[in-house]
Amino acid sequence: MSDTNKHFSGNETDVVIIGAGPVGLFQVFELGLQGIKAIVIDSLPHIGGQCRELYPQKPIFDIPALPQINALELIDNLAQQASPFNPEYLLDNRVIDINRLELEHKFLLTTDKGRHIRAKAVIIAAGGGSFEPVKLKIPGVEPLIDKQVFYRVSDLKQHQDKDLVILGGGDSAFDWALELQKVANSVTLIHRSARYRAAENSVQLVENLCSKLKMQLLTGQVSELITENNELKQLRVTGKDGVTRRIELDQLLVFFGLSPKLSLLKNWGLELHQNQIKVSTDSFETSLPGIYAVGDINWYPGKQKLILSGFHEAALAAFAIKSSLSDGKRVPLLYTTTSPIAHQRLGVNVELY
Repeated sequence: MSDTNKHFSGNETDVVIIGAGPVGLFQVFELGLQGIKAIVIDSLPHIGGQCRELYPQKPIFDIPALPQINALELIDNLAQQASPFNPEYLLDNRVIDINRLELEHKFLLTTDKGRHIRAKAVIIAAGGGSFEPVKLKIPGVEPLIDKQVFYRVSDLKQHQDKDLVILGGGDSAFDWALELQKVANSVTLIHRSARYRAAENSVQLVENLCSKLKMQLLTGQVSELITENNELKQLRVTGKDGVTRRIELDQLLVFFGLSPKLSLLKNWGLELHQNQIKVSTDSFETSLPGIYAVGDINWYPGKQKLILSGFHEAALAAFAIKSSLSDGKRVPLLYTTTSPIAHQRLGVNVELY
């Protein structure tokens, strides 16, 4: 890490949170209760992280006080909970460099889009790391990406009344097939085998829709994209029986999963344990002072990769950062039921009896 202290034209904040998944969003809330402002950076174009990318409609049963909630609802609730603290979301940006500004006791972060952010502390809440969709390796696909070939669903209306083909056998493929079936003209789900990685309930729902002729489920692999005038018209799909079929379509959606990019963690000089960041459990600070890690990206003895574990880590990290920014002073608990300071920061008016 180097020293940079020149005219600065980027953003400044108290803390930068790398990762806008559920733990990153709850981290905004915990910092906000301490009066600490945050900018959240994520390589994806929307908040939600792997929850939104991999299993948006899957029910989650182990969030305290919520017997059942699906992933998208959880993300929406966490964003609403964080909203009183007005976080700034810098999406579709990947942090590629972190420099310590020794003279200012701050950090300078740089993204792949050339954005610069200066902060007093950094919290890495990047789940399993920075992710990119696993790409379809078929000649001619590149010019069609984000026109007729998509690796994520940004807006259901974009696919309304279209003939869709979805590739994949995991939760994301099945979840989106079920969701898009409600708005599309037709949906055909294709996987290379009948061994699916999706939840059994989702597979049953898809098979039920197929039995009612409301969608199709095929086994095979795409071998060719057929275009006319630079527009995708058909797919060649080769089955396990060796027979090749032609399928007409308007749009192709590819859900082969996400590929982690962990090399940057090593470049930042953080001490790792099998591609996870080692932290101390009293503060969740990493081997580099001022940089913290919470959620699935971190490791300590007894670590469990659960959302609720990440929530606990986010709370303790917020206390540690508040203490650090207050020259090591003890940080009092602010019970949200009774604390006027917490109520003021949350923007609520609570009458106490």
